[in-house]
Amino acid sequence: MMTSRYQRLAVVVAGAALLPLSLTACSSGDGDDSGAAGSPTAAQESAGSSEATAGDRAATSDKPFGPGCASVPQDGAGSFDGMAKDPVATAASNNPELSTLVSAVKKAGLVDTLNSAENITVFAPTNDAFAKIPKADLDKVLNDKETLTKILTYHVVGQKLTPQQLENGSFETLQKGMLTTSGSGESYKINDTSNVVCGNVPTANATVYIVDTVLMPK
Repeated sequence: MMTSRYQRLAVVVAGAALLPLSLTACSSGDGDDSGAAGSPTAAQESAGSSEATAGDRAATSDKPFGPGCASVPQDGAGSFDGMAKDPVATAASNNPELSTLVSAVKKAGLVDTLNSAENITVFAPTNDAFAKIPKADLDKVLNDKETLTKILTYHVVGQKLTPQQLENGSFETLQKGMLTTSGSGESYKINDTSNVVCGNVPTANATVYIVDTVLMPK
């Protein structure tokens, strides 16, 4: 009898000891099933967020951006679609905000030069940018072909630049001087003085960044 009682007691103790292990195993299995059911992990959520950000950036970099783009016509030769079909000097002539620049390019005899160039970037000052220059000084420059040519060719880089390249860049211009670029997203500065107001505008042979201040070579 004593032996049988001790045996039954041993079985009860052993069963009690195994119960927590069994519950733990069941709990672990439930957690694994939950994860397998498709709950996103932190790593997956982070990866998805990074991909979305990269996608947004890529989408932005393929399109014109900036507050000044609102003034571009919705259709016709002066629209983004229309400008994309023409070489850069011709495209600029169809944008009413660039009429002073176009007049200067004609005075300097650079229309054919710009239209025949391949894969260039033009930083195009608006009419308001030229208006910042005192009229007497502007008239003097417009009537000095050599000086005018130096200023205008300083606005041209011999390669197509993406917005990402403008984030922290230094580029040689056709005038042989250097200009610097900085910024991110949809906000960029040239030489720390001129703001891009409508960027990444495509033409048949160039990418145009419309700026609010005329750039002056040293």
